Amino acid sequence: MKSRNILIAIPGIFLALTAMAAGNHAGGHGGVEEIGKPGVAANVTRTVNVDMTDDMRFHTSKIAVKQGETIRFVAKNSGQVKHEMVLGTAKELKDHYEVMKKNPEMEHADENMVTVAPGKSGEIIWHFTKAGKVDFACLQPGHYDAGMKGSVNVASGKTPAKRQAQAGHAH
Repeated sequence: MKSRNILIAIPGIFLALTAMAAGNHAGGHGGVEEIGKPGVAANVTRTVNVDMTDDMRFHTSKIAVKQGETIRFVAKNSGQVKHEMVLGTAKELKDHYEVMKKNPEMEHADENMVTVAPGKSGEIIWHFTKAGKVDFACLQPGHYDAGMKGSVNVASGKTPAKRQAQAGHAH
């Protein structure tokens, strides 16, 4: 019986290894809910432009939003090398960067990140569900270490309906 279970598991393991060897990096980021969730374009409350340059900086690196807002980040690469914008906690970004250094060919396909070729733009639509700090960084090898980081301060922003419900005023 055990040998049969092993034979059944082998195709799944092979598929997982094949996906990793292809260098595609999608899903699997635990903790993304800590920073919010992917937004819906129809709910965007405003657009924030972020310029990425080869001085290894985000020009617009400190961003303020309110809890509950859905933001369209337009990340423009004004440089000559590939850059990316990845939203996450400081720990997630640092951990992910260590993986990127070992696998620089890795491509991203998660909704909390965008990789942008030189002279191009990309976007992230993100709904900020919790107050606090959300970090972002470029995780291309060498960029994070050079200081290509920023932060989003998410201010508590309860809607009037939520305040009324919490106060016990149901209508």
